[in-house]
Amino acid sequence: MAGVSNPGPSLRSQWLGEKLRELRNSKKLPLKAVGEYLQRDASTISRYENGEFPIRLIDLQALLSLYGVSDRKEREGFEQICKDSWQKGWWDQHRDDLGEEFINLPWLESRADRICAYQVMVVHGLLQTRAYAEALIRNVDERKASEDQIERWVDLRIDRQRVLSDDGGPSFAVILEEYVLNRPIGGAAIWRAQLEHLIEQSERDNIEVRIMPVDRAPHAGHQGTFTLFELPEPYTPVAYIDTLGGPLFIEEPTVQRFSDVWNDLDSQALSPKRSRQMIANRLKES
Repeated sequence: MAGVSNPGPSLRSQWLGEKLRELRNSKKLPLKAVGEYLQRDASTISRYENGEFPIRLIDLQALLSLYGVSDRKEREGFEQICKDSWQKGWWDQHRDDLGEEFINLPWLESRADRICAYQVMVVHGLLQTRAYAEALIRNVDERKASEDQIERWVDLRIDRQRVLSDDGGPSFAVILEEYVLNRPIGGAAIWRAQLEHLIEQSERDNIEVRIMPVDRAPHAGHQGTFTLFELPEPYTPVAYIDTLGGPLFIEEPTVQRFSDVWNDLDSQALSPKRSRQMIANRLKES
C-alpha cells in the first residue's frame, strides 16, 4: 500500500474499526498494549477503531494474529475490507459531486450477495433507463445544477447498474408499489421505454421484479422506500434510506426491523410472473 494517500473515513473503515475493537475487547487488551505491539501510539489505534482513517494491511495482519484470528476465511474477509478501504472503485470519480456518504452506496451494491429494494414512488435506480433517470434528476436538481453536473449524476446512476451484469454480482429483488406503474415520468415515449426495460430486466435470472397491488394494505412498508443489503461474512446486513437530509445507513441491531418489513412485503407482493403481466398490461395501455 506504499505511496497510496490516506482516503479518509468511510463506511468500510468504520466497519473494520468496529470489528477490531470487538476483537480487542474480547481479549481484554488496552489500547496502549496494542499500540506497543504495533509500535504505534494508543491514539493511532483509537483512530483505526473509530474509522477515522483505514488501517494498513500489514498492521491488520499483525492485529489479527495478536487477537487469535486464525481461520483463513475469516482473515481473508478482514483483509478484503482493508483493501476496499484503500483502493478506489469506479465510483470514486463521482466523490466530489456526491460526497463520501453517497459513494458508500455503490460500494455496498458491489459487495452484496443480495439486494432487496422496496420502492413506493419511482422505479429503482438499478432498473432505470437513462432517459427516465435524467427526467427524475432534472426535476430535483435543474434549478441549481449545470448541464455538466446533471450529466455526471445520470452517468453515476447508469454506471451503478453494471453490478447486475458482473460475474459473481448480487441477485436483485425489488418490490414496486402499483402506484409506480401509474406515474408516467418523462412523457409517453420515455415511460413506454421504461416499462419495456422493466419487463426485459425481470426476465434475467438474477433479477426479480414484483408488484405490490394497491388492494393489499395495510402492510409493513407504510413508512416508505428502503434498500436492504445482504452481505457476505464478515459484513452484517445494512439498510439504506435516501432522505432530503442525505443518505442513511442502518446497521445492527436496528437493521433487523428492515428485514422483518421485507419479509412481510415479500409475503404479500404478486409473483414475478403476475407482476410481469401487470407491467405488460400497463404498457399496452400507455
